[in-house]
Amino acid sequence: MPRYRYKCRECEQEQIIFHKIEEAPTECTKCTKVGALDKMLTTPFVKSRSLEEEQDPNVGTLTHEYIEANRDILKKQQEELKKKSYEPS
Repeated sequence: MPRYRYKCRECEQEQIIFHKIEEAPTECTKCTKVGALDKMLTTPFVKSRSLEEEQDPNVGTLTHEYIEANRDILKKQQEELKKKSYEPS
């Protein structure tokens, strides 16, 4: 559910209320006055690409190194197991 900011004309209190788009609160939660809430303008959050570009390019390098090291270990283990002979069970 989206959140909306409201300000009461009677008690001047601002409040954030979660409700559906079709619904509208009628009563102030602070002073309980009916019909005194005015919807305030809210700024939407927009994710920009500049946030992604500012990330450190070395992030993930350590993970990549571990993957490569373990890939070599796995290949060695596979070669060792291929050399062994197994009896059918």
